[in-house]
Amino acid sequence: MAADQGVSKFTVNNILRSHNLKPHCTKNFKLSRDPRFLEKLTNVIGLYLNPPDKAIVLCVDEKNQTGVPGKRSLLAGVEIQALNRTQPVLPLKKGRCGTMTHDYKRNGTTTLFAALDLPEGNVIGDFHKRHRHQEFLSFLRFIDRKLPGKTALHPIMGNYGTHSHPVVKAWLDKHPCFVIHYVPTSSSWLNLIERWFAELTEKRIRRGSFFGVDDLVAAIEDLLTAWNENPKPFVWTAHWCKPRGSVSDSECFFFHTSSLESYRSSAIIQAQTSVAERWDGAAAAIGSTV
Repeated sequence: MAADQGVSKFTVNNILRSHNLKPHCTKNFKLSRDPRFLEKLTNVIGLYLNPPDKAIVLCVDEKNQTGVPGKRSLLAGVEIQALNRTQPVLPLKKGRCGTMTHDYKRNGTTTLFAALDLPEGNVIGDFHKRHRHQEFLSFLRFIDRKLPGKTALHPIMGNYGTHSHPVVKAWLDKHPCFVIHYVPTSSSWLNLIERWFAELTEKRIRRGSFFGVDDLVAAIEDLLTAWNENPKPFVWTAHWCKPRGSVSDSECFFFHTSSLESYRSSAIIQAQTSVAERWDGAAAAIGSTV
């Protein structure tokens, strides 16, 4: 750009900075194309804001990827990795940040199936070597043993193939106490268990060094035990601007949800327009310096 316009690279850099443009940075986003997006969204958020009486709402999912150290990734098909650093992790001390090596040795994998008890904040966890429908069905049976009785259970789950396998559906049909709620496709952020997985990654896994799967499982179990001794429920908060007039929070939520599709589209258009305007301003500024 500098050579094309006949100015120095420092001039281009200063102009880009003044317009808050960062052409070397990228941001990713994905919109859900679920045709029942609005229906599923209002259903799940309704459970968060107004859970049914004499029932337990559970946020269920599997933690199956911690990713490369230092990066945030949750991809289906890969298990939690027991990573051992090639050099010991050095702790934080005066005048120096905590340090760890970038390279590592992979010592095996495991999969954590977890269910967050929404009102209480407790987490039920179970470990398996794989994450097929057989393992997911085993976890549902594990929940059934942990929470016996006739109390209705309302699990909130994603759209992963194991969750809707015919064998799993057949088992659920025989256990009417399980009332399943699915989040929209490409909307795992809507499941509050993901918030707890973030706690697990940040506080126990990301900076850890594990010599094997047993060490990894023991570390996660330690966090599970400590968490359940002093559980902290996650509360869904939505900062919606209320329309004029006297309306309740739930009415306000549904008012805004009904126009969510048009809101998302307009927000993207506004963001693209803002960037285009800043680029036009930067181009004009570069041209004026020639």
